[in-house]
Amino acid sequence: MERDRAQPAESTKSDLENVKVIEWEEFEQEIVRLWSLSSAFSEAQEKKQSLQRKLEFLIEVEAESLRRSNELEEMQQKLEARKMVMGNMSRHSMLAVENTKKKEEQLSIELRSLLVAGTSLSVARKRLEESNQLLSRDKGYVRLKSLQKMLRRRQQHMISQVSLLYPVKFTMGPAQEQELESFPNTSRSGNSARFKPANQGTLTILGLHLTMLPFKMMSFFTDKKEVQKSATALGYVGHAVLLIASYLKVPLRYPLRLGGSHSYIIDYGPSVEPTSSDVSSNTVVSTDVKHVEFPLFLDGQDTTRAAYAVFLLNKDLEQLLNYIGVKSLGPRNVLANLKELVRTIQSVDYMDT
Repeated sequence: MERDRAQPAESTKSDLENVKVIEWEEFEQEIVRLWSLSSAFSEAQEKKQSLQRKLEFLIEVEAESLRRSNELEEMQQKLEARKMVMGNMSRHSMLAVENTKKKEEQLSIELRSLLVAGTSLSVARKRLEESNQLLSRDKGYVRLKSLQKMLRRRQQHMISQVSLLYPVKFTMGPAQEQELESFPNTSRSGNSARFKPANQGTLTILGLHLTMLPFKMMSFFTDKKEVQKSATALGYVGHAVLLIASYLKVPLRYPLRLGGSHSYIIDYGPSVEPTSSDVSSNTVVSTDVKHVEFPLFLDGQDTTRAAYAVFLLNKDLEQLLNYIGVKSLGPRNVLANLKELVRTIQSVDYMDT
């Protein structure tokens, strides 16, 4: 307590020491100075408040600017994202437009084809109606039969020209090996009296024999002229078969590529090349259909391929014979089948088929 009392006494003493004594003469000046100081202080306070208000306003403006800057940045990011989306949509739209154009072109082509097909269908339907009307009449069937007879008469005439161009005849005298046996009494049902007179000759086409010996025993000592004659005879047969098939409107199973004595016959059989694993596992092997040409001559060719070519040529003759309702005379009778084909077409019975 005594210390507490002593401290205020000491402070009062120090304050008294700091008190400035102003003379009366200087009092007025001091009052003016204090007044100016008070005015300056007031102005400083006002300036402080004004600056404080300005700072607060600037802080608010800066905060608002920062907020708006952040919003603008977000909006820019959204804008960039939408630009990317719009670019993708634009590309997709361009692709869709191109696909639409392509599909429109395809549809226009298909529409044109449909129009052409519709026109063809309408024409065919009109012809069918006309044909039905003709057949429905009393003389329609008779007219049809008449047209068929005219067609067969025309076929007979054209094939007679072929027989004059490539005549198949008998010649008397020995030959190296007869290519065939002749069956002159063959009927349309295929029944025949299979006989061969002792004095009967061999068949020739345009005076040439078709002998099979060169196809079996081709060697260095084989008569080259005989080989050439056989190739020429096969060329004649091939041309005759091709002409007859075209007149009968029959597509040959084995087409011919004519070249005179160097003609070829084409086989469109499937080519199968199984592997050992396929054979062992009994799996189904895929086949590729491609054509193979076989020579109807022996000059520089394999005898097996040439013999197979003659076999295919006889198959074409068999196809034509079956088309007109006649059986083949056998796989080795090329000239006999050709003669039988021409004879049957030129017969009177052919008009009634």
